[in-house]
Amino acid sequence: MNDPCELCMHYEYDEEFDNYECDAGLDEDDMYRFLTGNAKGCPFFQQGDEYQIVKHQM
Repeated sequence: MNDPCELCMHYEYDEEFDNYECDAGLDEDDMYRFLTGNAKGCPFFQQGDEYQIVKHQM
């Protein structure tokens, strides 16, 4: 598990597109920094255990 997004509460599965995506609502500047690799860390990252993540997704 190299991707810290997999541990984040905002990382959710989208059944329509059959993939995982960030549901944090990044603005254009944040998304640009993330996609270019210039982000030092995600400002929206929230560590969550599996039970909290499942409750969030329901």
